[in-house]
Amino acid sequence: MNAALGTGGVIIGLTGAIGGIITVLMGIGSKRPHLMAMARTYAFMILGGGVLAFAAMERALITRDFSLEYVATHGSSATPALYNFATLWGALEGSILLWSLVLGLFTVAVALKFRDRLDDPLVAWAMVVMFVVCLFFFVLMAWPADPFKVLSVVPSDGPGPNPLLQNHPLMAFHPPMLYLGYVGFTVPFAFAIAALITGRLGEGWLVETRRWTLFAWTFLTIGIILGAWWSHEVLGWGGYWGWDPVENASLLPWITGTAYIHSVMVQERRGMLRVWNLSLLCATFALTILGTFLTRSGVLDSVHAFSDSSIGWLLLSFFGVIVAVTVVLVGWRGDRLRAPARIDSPASREGAFLLNNIVFAAFAFVILLGTVFPLISEALADDRVTVGVPYFERMSMPIGMVLLFLMAVAPVLPWRKASMETLATRLIWPGWVGAGALAFAILTGARGFAPLLAFFLAGFAAGAALRQLVLATRRQGWRGLVGRTNGGMIVHLGVLMIAVALAASGAYQIERDARMCVEAETGCPSTITVQGHEITYVGSSENVTAQKTEIGATFLVDGKEYTPALQLFPNGSQTIGKPTVKNTLSSSVMLSVTDPPGDGTVAVKVIVQPLIVWLWIGGAVMAIGSLMAAFPGRRRRPIDPVSAPIPAAGPVRRPDEDQREPVGAST
Repeated sequence: MNAALGTGGVIIGLTGAIGGIITVLMGIGSKRPHLMAMARTYAFMILGGGVLAFAAMERALITRDFSLEYVATHGSSATPALYNFATLWGALEGSILLWSLVLGLFTVAVALKFRDRLDDPLVAWAMVVMFVVCLFFFVLMAWPADPFKVLSVVPSDGPGPNPLLQNHPLMAFHPPMLYLGYVGFTVPFAFAIAALITGRLGEGWLVETRRWTLFAWTFLTIGIILGAWWSHEVLGWGGYWGWDPVENASLLPWITGTAYIHSVMVQERRGMLRVWNLSLLCATFALTILGTFLTRSGVLDSVHAFSDSSIGWLLLSFFGVIVAVTVVLVGWRGDRLRAPARIDSPASREGAFLLNNIVFAAFAFVILLGTVFPLISEALADDRVTVGVPYFERMSMPIGMVLLFLMAVAPVLPWRKASMETLATRLIWPGWVGAGALAFAILTGARGFAPLLAFFLAGFAAGAALRQLVLATRRQGWRGLVGRTNGGMIVHLGVLMIAVALAASGAYQIERDARMCVEAETGCPSTITVQGHEITYVGSSENVTAQKTEIGATFLVDGKEYTPALQLFPNGSQTIGKPTVKNTLSSSVMLSVTDPPGDGTVAVKVIVQPLIVWLWIGGAVMAIGSLMAAFPGRRRRPIDPVSAPIPAAGPVRRPDEDQREPVGAST
């Protein structure tokens, strides 16, 4: 029954995508509005098929229907409920199923948002593009990545999911957040392609698509932060970002999406960077497909990647089609994409945004090159060269410093041109904040050029952001914090918290390996002190369940009990560590058992990292700020993205407006 329901859902979704493409294209060609308006019906068909298939797979997992190959391969009667539910996206076929469900949700959301304008060619073409993307993923489920294959011989039980995917609750939240981010970029991509096809290349449609981009970017940000948190607390290595190919695959669209969110303000304001913004949107969506290829093809070794599959060439082909279509359309509309305005001075907000975009592009190129270089070297020289962490750290550090500097300077720059007097006046307080941050870091024992520079630039940028927020609240009260500019400043504060945490935890991490005894002996202490934290070994324990065998060691860290453990799963060939972390605002202490405890002794690794908790706090602040930036401020009036495009030269403004302080949302 589960197989029949799931296959039926896939067929319904596939039919809805095909029917939507044909019907809406016929409506566009014959100019029959009622056919274009049927896009909403087909969108609901796609969503209905996705929901039915998703529900059927979850039902199969919950009822332990081992007649399905997916459940027999990845499910188990011993898997706890939360991880059993999350097993759906723990492997290739299920992840494509979740992707299709989320894509259906976004397709219906767009159809409902523009339900009164579905007969507009711009919206109609956008729906066609979304239907094409839906068709691609439902074809994957109908053919090479069928999650509802039935076994001729039904086993009595399954091995369960990968051990690394069933020992931390974040497994239930990290992938869905990433998928909401990945799939969310389909919406602005669809409108970008529609604008190129219809020739509606004014700035009006950007108002709405920028908000869709912001929501997708927010989900992707949350997903990346949760992934770093999961890595930190599960892998037991003390880190949170290892420049793994799959990690890089999620970071690439985040970088290009961030660049677009900044540069689109220049186009809305001055009518510039049209080709650049369209290219960024299309590149962001293309990079989500490339990331899917890297994750699900097995071409690169990764702790996160799925095993070899047959869909790699299809994903790579789809990526190639996206790039080719974008290049052809941009070339076709080249004359109409020329900006009527020019940057008047590098010392202006648009000049800073342009430099910001160049730096982001360089950042994306560095990461992309390091990620795919093993494939390039293998293809050209038949020798796979591994690009390690030192390359990424060496190349990304100077780029990060430049971005911190731009975060300090760009918010205080006026549009068009800044006088030196204006710039000096607006930077004096941020400069003092940066100097204060540097002095505080030195007084608390910080050393080293790179981390001290990072602390100074972070303080400098924080001063600029706080200055903007103080001005906004003085003029408009707390309501002034809502809007693009001030919500963006809150996002900046979150980024700066993360930057400080990265600099501090990376530069001042302390590791110590020790063998400890319950009762102190010669050469085997019962208590050790690491960076002022007192750690006492109390004893060991063993817990055996159907899911796993767990051997734990109990420690007192500054008087509070913690129990790191080693876990052995029936389907695992090696022991999986389960570290524990004591978090405070100033530092974190991680304990990892490196050898099974026995005879009153245990081998333990202690890692002390300052300020690492601010990574997670900064991520939460970024999410809050991005949501505040998504809603218009008091002075912002919503613009109809379809019927009332902004003139190419930008909105009319008073002569003195470019030198005035920004208030509320930037327009």
